[in-house]
Amino acid sequence: MTASDAFSLADLPIRSDLRGREPYGAPQIDVPVRLNTNENPYGPSPSLVEDLARVVRENAAGLNRYPDRDAMALRADLAAYLGHGLTAEQVWAANGSNEVIQQILQAFGGPGRCALGFEPSYSMHPILATGAATEWIAGAREEDFGIDPAKAVAAIEEHRPDVVFLTSPNNPTGTALAPETIAAIVAAAPGMVVVDEAYFEFARTGTPSALTLLPDHPRLIVTRTMSKAFAMAGTRLGYLAAHPAVIEALLLVRLPYHLSTLTQAVARTALAHRQELLGTVDRLRAERDATVDWLRGRGLKVADSDANFVLFGHFPNRRAVWEGLLERGVLIREVGPPGWLRVSIGTPEEMAAFKAALEEVL
Repeated sequence: MTASDAFSLADLPIRSDLRGREPYGAPQIDVPVRLNTNENPYGPSPSLVEDLARVVRENAAGLNRYPDRDAMALRADLAAYLGHGLTAEQVWAANGSNEVIQQILQAFGGPGRCALGFEPSYSMHPILATGAATEWIAGAREEDFGIDPAKAVAAIEEHRPDVVFLTSPNNPTGTALAPETIAAIVAAAPGMVVVDEAYFEFARTGTPSALTLLPDHPRLIVTRTMSKAFAMAGTRLGYLAAHPAVIEALLLVRLPYHLSTLTQAVARTALAHRQELLGTVDRLRAERDATVDWLRGRGLKVADSDANFVLFGHFPNRRAVWEGLLERGVLIREVGPPGWLRVSIGTPEEMAAFKAALEEVL
């Protein structure tokens, strides 16, 4: 046995604030029905697959050259999709919305600075904050998983955070925030406010986006992703809209050539096919609402959802329910407050399998 055989993570001189932590990650288990990571269950059509293959072939010959460092064509396409009069100079893109958020924290967080979020919410926000050496402060949501504006403003006045995170629709609860709540928090915050709208396309018709607040609030950032409604989780493309000065700040911390030529080409192709890709949103909304009704009909508590998932409970032993579903070939997520579980919305066949398995477990 050599000295290296006994060497482990504990022997490395990692930062003290990282010791004892575990990496983020939902279980990746090969089962017939996977409803645990909020993916869109509808894959690209054969025609879109053909277009994707074509653009990859067209760009393959130039892979000896670096990509467009600032992804200007992609940013212009994203601005056109978002609307609201946005231009490419007001949009930024990276490898998934997690990298977007990481860059925000690198630019506006750091040692001696803090970030505030209202939990339960997206668990990557505090993880990314820690990675950027930014103190994380956990605010609280109400019993219905909403945010009380007065309490939020009080928390901001107490802690004076450099970055405030709002998730709407919220993950893992699915709760959307009223624009008045977001506006009150933006007005009170001394630093940057990030509204994470990863699931916005699934919100009920008429739900306003925080994008409407951008013209009057230069310290507001709205993040989105192509992983959910666009069914492009494997592409890893996240983006944000903000004042051009915010983009200038992010250029100071972004890695050069961070978005590959193929990522940019695939994302632009998906945007060109957005009518097809977003055509599944209405089906998923209807399936979500039907799932909420079905779960409530079984006497379970269910959070109102504007996302493509549903948080439900309340179980004395949620692990037993999760394991019971897994034994029947259905994988959901054990996440959120104690006693709750989250199920992603799948195809009608997948949701039928989930319901049948849950009936047996209950």
